[in-house]
Amino acid sequence: MGDNNNVDKEREALMDKFRKACLSRGVHGIKSIGKSFQIYDDNSDKMLSKDEFLKGVKDYQAGMAQAEVEKLFACFDRDNSGTLSFDEFLRGLRPPMSESRLSLIDKAFKIMDKTGDGVITVDDLTTVYDVSKHKKFVSGQWTKQQVLQEFLNNFQAGDKDEKVTKQEFVDYYAGVSASIDKDVYFDYMMRQSWKF
Repeated sequence: MGDNNNVDKEREALMDKFRKACLSRGVHGIKSIGKSFQIYDDNSDKMLSKDEFLKGVKDYQAGMAQAEVEKLFACFDRDNSGTLSFDEFLRGLRPPMSESRLSLIDKAFKIMDKTGDGVITVDDLTTVYDVSKHKKFVSGQWTKQQVLQEFLNNFQAGDKDEKVTKQEFVDYYAGVSASIDKDVYFDYMMRQSWKF
């Protein structure tokens, strides 16, 4: 049992070191490493091999030794498949959130999911997102539909489609949450953003 505790502590220490390297790049640090994932996917199979991961972390300049990065790969690769999916990578990277934060995220999702079907679509947004002040709508560059789709795309890290699932919404806010230390500040940000 002691060995398992040591392994878990080592894994968490490596994950914490990598998270801090990502967050040192600002509030969108975790999101930026997620975008980099696609660049490092050399064969475009939407998976990272161990070699692609090692190259990516080195290029990202996370300040980790090769041996640490190899162990970090094992932390992410929980199913021991030898590859990482985009979702597996991002979920592993994001720290766990408190119940109060998850409750606020759930409340915001329900505000947007007007139909209550568990996904947010452009149709859901028409009654909750005012495009009239968006600069590209005002200038005539974009239609209302394009503005709403772009807003939805903010919540999707991988391939973009016309709907945002609850998990994608939670994943987005998990990335935001990682850069906010205190629950009270996260609470304030969510209440200001979603007007509840």
